[in-house]
Amino acid sequence: MRTFKDLKIAVAGTGYVGLSIAVLLSQRHCVTAVDLLPEKTESINRRVSPIRDEYIEAYLAQKDLRLTATTDGTAAYRDADFIVVATPTDYDSRKNFFDTSAVEAVIRLAVSVNPQAVLVIKSTVPVGYTEAVRKKFHLKNILFSPEFLRESRALYDNLYPSRIIVGADLSDASLTEAANTFARLLQEASLKEKVDTLLMGFTEAEAVKLFANTYLALRVSYFNELDTYAEMKGLDTRSIIDGVCLDPRIGSHYNNPSFGYGGYCLPKDTKQLLANYSDVPENLIEAIVESNRTRKDYIAGRALRMARQRRGEGPVTIGVYRLTMKSNSDNFRHSSIRGVMERLAAAGAQVVVYEPTLHGETLFQDCPVIVDLDRFKELCDAIIANRYEAALDSVKEKVYTRDLFGRD
Repeated sequence: MRTFKDLKIAVAGTGYVGLSIAVLLSQRHCVTAVDLLPEKTESINRRVSPIRDEYIEAYLAQKDLRLTATTDGTAAYRDADFIVVATPTDYDSRKNFFDTSAVEAVIRLAVSVNPQAVLVIKSTVPVGYTEAVRKKFHLKNILFSPEFLRESRALYDNLYPSRIIVGADLSDASLTEAANTFARLLQEASLKEKVDTLLMGFTEAEAVKLFANTYLALRVSYFNELDTYAEMKGLDTRSIIDGVCLDPRIGSHYNNPSFGYGGYCLPKDTKQLLANYSDVPENLIEAIVESNRTRKDYIAGRALRMARQRRGEGPVTIGVYRLTMKSNSDNFRHSSIRGVMERLAAAGAQVVVYEPTLHGETLFQDCPVIVDLDRFKELCDAIIANRYEAALDSVKEKVYTRDLFGRD
């Protein structure tokens, strides 16, 4: 391996995880980002981010990065010291398992062209996966390093990491040294003065990721169920949450009621963790997954009742104000509001969407997309908004939201 100051790194995948890691490490090292889509690699080479992330956009435009992008994985992996695997692992509900085929495709190619490189899996995987794939491919040089990133804030979270975790076979001295080197790469690229860093076994590192995200899902579900109780009993949700969260053991994060947890990670990670419990007694993990379904049923029911009360007889039209769950996000596909839309449509409501970032009238999930806000407001008997914005003030009486803090 080259000296620490002169490493070559390949990163497979240019989503939030891969591109943020590529930008982070290319501040000091030569990094090649690999993606199957030419339009994404061309965009990166033009120093234009293909994803919405303020820090990635700024760093690409303003920093002197040693970063190139390509669709040629063979060329990128051949001379790399580290190959970071950050490809998607969507949850496959039929197999009750993460789809790790893209991860294994990268591993297979990397091993064939550069068996000496150290592979670092950054993709989220089932507990026990790294050890299994190590045996399957007869690998020695493989690590697992979980990421703890928020979409649209991925590079920021790498620059100011809550912690760095690298999983390895700690009985292997050379692999432990590689794990320390990779941890130092992340440390030196961050702007945080002292980052808590843990080395542990592969499987423990995998478990940290799934348990951390499942706890966050638990908090979302907890405050959503608190809100459901308060609304049905005619209580002031905000007062209850304020009183609960002043306990420093509880705190005030992840406490704003919503239409359920969504995003790239929480839904699939909770389901995967539950699948990993197949031979272990549990009650809580299953309840978290089921609570998210129940919340969407509840939200859809309340929105339908509101629309029918306003409309009277005949079919109702319910508008969806914005598809994203949070500001500065372009994540439509994994938004929790999709589950609510499905329930509304199944109940016979006409669902229309206001989402100006789609740039023109089209369809989303078979629902018409309207980009004229005034027309959207006029069409709807009721409007659901996961997060409230001032643009809805003129039709506040039509809006159903459980967003407590966006209305301040």
